[in-house]
Amino acid sequence: MANLFTFKYKIMSNKKGLLALSPLVLLIAMIALFTGYSADESHKDTSLSLTVAFMVSSIYAVAISGGMPIKKRIDTYSRGAGANNLMLMLWIYVLAGAFAASAKAMGAVDATVNLALSLLPASMILPGLFLAACFISLSIGTSVGTIVALVPIAAGLAHSVDANLALTVAIIVGGAYFGDNLSFISDTTVVATQTQGCQMSDKFRVNALIVVPAAILILAIYGVMGMGTKAPTHIGEVEYLKVLPYIVVLITAICGMNVMAVLTLGTILCGAIGIGFHYLGTDMTAANSMGATGSYDLFGWFSAMGNGVIGMGELIIIAMMAGGMLEIIRENGGIDYIIKKLTSHVGSKRGAELSIAALVSMVNICTANNTVAILTVGNIAKKIGDKFGVDNRKAASILDTFSCTVQGLIPYGVQMLLAAGLSGLNPLDIIPYLYYPIAIGVAALLAVLLRYPKRYS
Repeated sequence: MANLFTFKYKIMSNKKGLLALSPLVLLIAMIALFTGYSADESHKDTSLSLTVAFMVSSIYAVAISGGMPIKKRIDTYSRGAGANNLMLMLWIYVLAGAFAASAKAMGAVDATVNLALSLLPASMILPGLFLAACFISLSIGTSVGTIVALVPIAAGLAHSVDANLALTVAIIVGGAYFGDNLSFISDTTVVATQTQGCQMSDKFRVNALIVVPAAILILAIYGVMGMGTKAPTHIGEVEYLKVLPYIVVLITAICGMNVMAVLTLGTILCGAIGIGFHYLGTDMTAANSMGATGSYDLFGWFSAMGNGVIGMGELIIIAMMAGGMLEIIRENGGIDYIIKKLTSHVGSKRGAELSIAALVSMVNICTANNTVAILTVGNIAKKIGDKFGVDNRKAASILDTFSCTVQGLIPYGVQMLLAAGLSGLNPLDIIPYLYYPIAIGVAALLAVLLRYPKRYS
C-alpha cells in the first residue's frame, strides 16, 4: 500500500514539475519555429518579433497556474517582471539606448570607426574586435559593459567594410564572455568561488586551462574569416574629439565605475561635444558629404536620446515578460523539479561533474541570469562535489563556464537583448555566429568527459 502511495506521489510530482516547465518548453518551441520561418528566403518580407513568443508563453504560464486565483497569478507574474535585478537591467537598457543614439548623432561612432580603420588593416578587423572584447571584458569583469562600449563601434565597422553585421556583433558578444568567465571582478567568478569554497586564483588557473585554448582557436578562425574583408575605398578624417566619449566610457569602466554612472557620463559628454560643435559653427560640409553626422542643438540632443530609448522599447518588454514568465515557473516548482531530477541519479565523480553542469545550465535557461543560476545551485553543487570527490576548483570552473555558455546563447538574456538593440538586429540573427560561447561549452564538456585538467580531475 505504501509503495502504491509512493508511486502515485511520484507520478503526481512529475506531472506537476513538467506542467510547471511547460511554458519554457512552449517558448523554446516558438523560438525554434520563428528561427526556421525566418531562415526561409521566401519569408524575408515577414518580420517575426520575439515579443509574440514571450506574450503567448506568458499567457499560457498564467493560465496553467492552477490552485491560485487569477489575481494572485498576475501578481506573481508582475513580481517577476518587476524584480529588483531586472529593473536594474532595464535602467541600463534605457541609458545604453540614450548613450548609443546621442553618440551616433554626434558623430562619435563615425569618428571611432575611422580611427579603427586608420590603425588596423581590414583583414585584422574581425580578430581585432574579438581581442578588444576579450581584453575589455577581462578588465571590467562584465559582459554588459563590454557590449555597451563595443557593439556600436563594431556595427559601424561592419557597415564600413561591408562585413556581416550579425557576425561582427556576435564577435563582441562572444568576447564579452571571455572576461565574464575569467575576470577576478566578474560576478559569476565571485559567486562560483564563494559557493564552492575555493580561491579565485585557483579557479582562474583551472578555468584558463579549459577556455584559453578555445579562445585561441576562435581567434584563429576570425583571422581566417577576416582575410577576405575588403578595405573601404575612402576613410574619413579622424575627429579625435568625437572619439573622446568612447575613450572615457572604456577608462571609467575599467576603473570600476558603476555601469549606470558610466553610461550617464558618456551621454552627457556626447551632448556637450555635439552641442559645442553646433554652436561653435564648425564647418561640417565634408562630414555631411560622407553621410556622417556631427552636431545638434539642445533639443536635437534630447531628440536623439529619446529615439535611442524608444529603440530599446521592444527589448524592455521582452525582458519584463521573460522575468514574469520565469517567476511563474519558479513559483510553480519548475526549478525545484529540475534540481531534484538532475541530482537523483549521480553515481560517480564524472557523473557528479556532468550533473553540476546540467544543473546550472537548466537553471540558467529558467532564470536568464548566469549569476542567479550559480547562486541557486551553488550550495547543491558543493554537496554533490563533496560527496563524490569533485575538486572544488573544478566545480567552480564548471559552474562559471557552463552558465556563461548558456547565457551567451539564449536569445532572451540581458546581453543578447542589449547587443540586438544597439545594432538594430533580431537576437535570432546573432545566435548562429556565437562561436565563442559554443566553443567554451564544448571545451568544458570535453574537460569533464576526458578528466581534464588531470591535476584537478
